Amino acid sequence: MVTLPLHKEQPGYILNSLLVPLLDAAQMLLVKEITDPETIDKTWMVGTGAPLGPFAILDVVGINTAYNITLAKVQATGDENIKKLADLLKTEYIDKGKLGRATGEGFYTYPNPSFESPDFLKA
Repeated sequence: MVTLPLHKEQPGYILNSLLVPLLDAAQMLLVKEITDPETIDKTWMVGTGAPLGPFAILDVVGINTAYNITLAKVQATGDENIKKLADLLKTEYIDKGKLGRATGEGFYTYPNPSFESPDFLKA
């Protein structure tokens, strides 16, 4: 554990205040059909040197959790892209039992997801 000084409290503290916008941006790239989860993760991993991209992180967090957060955002905003994301998470992942690492499949298949391959960050 590392002690991190906070000058005042806020929802999400430090980590979630940084992580949530990253995950939101990644999911919007997917929903808007800009590119696929692997390319988004590769971009993040190459650009930052991080060991996981946003979709690998979502698999750790759990797709049910991502879905529930997305539903709350839909109810709060009515945003059509966020609704499209909620529908995608429900029909393509949750309804098919692809809940992330916990079930062995989400955006990636476990064990041995493609992002752990030595060749993942090449080409």
